[in-house]
Order: sequence, then C-alpha cells, then structure tokens
Amino acid sequence: MELFLQTLIGGLLIGGLYAIIGIGMTLIMGVLGIINLAHGQIMMVGMYLAWLFWMAFGLDPYLSLFLAVPLVFLLGIFLSKYLLYPLIEKDSILPENQVLMTVGIGMVLVELARFIFSSDYRSVKTSYSDKTIMLGNISLSWPLVIAFVIAILLTLGLFWLLIKTDLGRSIRATAQDRDAATLMGISSKRITILTYGIGSGLVGAAGILLLPIYYLFPDVGPIFTVKAFVITILGGLGSPIGAIAGGIVLGIAETFGATYISMGYRDAVGLVIFLLVLVFLPGGLKQIFKI
Repeated sequence: MELFLQTLIGGLLIGGLYAIIGIGMTLIMGVLGIINLAHGQIMMVGMYLAWLFWMAFGLDPYLSLFLAVPLVFLLGIFLSKYLLYPLIEKDSILPENQVLMTVGIGMVLVELARFIFSSDYRSVKTSYSDKTIMLGNISLSWPLVIAFVIAILLTLGLFWLLIKTDLGRSIRATAQDRDAATLMGISSKRITILTYGIGSGLVGAAGILLLPIYYLFPDVGPIFTVKAFVITILGGLGSPIGAIAGGIVLGIAETFGATYISMGYRDAVGLVIFLLVLVFLPGGLKQIFKI
C-alpha cells in the first residue's frame, strides 16, 4: 500500500507539471486552429535559458522564471507574428502547411541548441535537489513539490486571466468563433499573436520547473511535444480543464508504468493511452465529463 500511495502522489505531482504543458498547447490550438509541433522545443529553450542563468549568475532555476519566461514569451510573439500568422491569414494556404511550419520551427530550435550547447546532457544541482519531505513512510521530492505548487499558481493565474480580464475574454471569444469576434471589434491578429506567446511562456515555465528534476539536452523538446499532444487529445481538444485532467492522468499512468512494469516503458505508457483514446474515446475526457 505504501508503494501504491508513493506512486500515486508522485504521479499527481508530475501530472501537475504536465498539465501546464497541455494547457499551453490547448490555448494555441484553440485560437490558431493548428497543432503546435514546436511546443516541446520552445520548452527546451526555456530550460536552456534557466540553465544559463544558473551557470552564469548562480540564479536558482525557480527564481529564473521571472527572467526566462518573459524571454520565451517574446520568442513566441516573434515566431507567431513573422512566421505563423502570415500563413494563417492567407485562406489559400492549407492548415497542414501551417503545421509544417511549426515542424520547421522545432527543427531549427533543436539544431540551434545543438550548435550552441552540443548534444551533452546537462542538469542543475541546487542545495535542495536531493531533499525530501516525509509524510509518514512516504517520501516526496522537495523540488517536485515546489514545482507543483508553482504550477498550481500559474494555472490559477491563467484562469484568472481568461475569465476576469478583457484580454482573456477576447482569447475565449476568438477561440469559439474568430469571425464573430472580429465583428465585435476584437483584433484577431493581435489575439492570435498574443495567444501563441502566452502558450509559449506557459510551456517555457513548465520546462524551467522540470529542470531541477530532469536532464537537459537538445532533443528533449520532441519528447515533450509528444507528451503535450497526448495530453491535449486525452483531455479533449480546446478544453483547458481537460488539459489539466489529461496531464494528471498521463503523469499517474507513466509513474505507475515505471513502478510496476519497467522504467524503460514509462514513455510507452503514454503512447498506449493515446492510441486507446483515439480508438475508444476520440472526444477525450471532455466527452465524458463535459469539461
């Protein structure tokens, strides 16, 4: 029972970080109408920025959120404004071409990282990297607990933005019906560009939160692009709450797979879930719980 609870709590904690990744892709998908296949690669950029701040200034990775996330946000703004939106506004260009553009962006980011940092594995060691919290006989990683709490705060902040601010209402209106939102005076171009920036900032933040407990190398991005895609499909397309549920389910499933099957099958568990959802529940968890 202790092993079961240890695995369950660990899955919930990592699932909270996965939820941030999934929400970012869900936002971009809802407004831009495309799958962002550069999502994990943008996360990788955030991780490298935090690593650079740690190496150069000794800045704690979690404190580097205040510096790295705005930079990733600006990167998302640049990519959306100059590479993606020119394709989106042309009706003659198929959505498949827009998706291919994100594939190209991802490849460029990976190779730039490889050119600058090489393919070496890197990590961040802090004073609390190996610390644990004991709940009875259950041990919890201190960095993972901190990351989970920050992820909750980021999620709450995002929902406040979407529900309570004019920008958030404009984002939701554009996601629901772009033409109607435009008729109501909302600049679809501005919202599209900002949404990609916000989604990029969110996934960059998730990467920074993972940095003290995960390894960093140029090809880490595609791994998390796949996870983001699985989370989005599992939760249901266009549902931020579904993305949270999908992230938690994936985190728990991966953790149980690593514990009771083999660590080598951890990522395979997510792909199996993805296939099962496509076959038996194409609407995702949103289809069941109406979220």
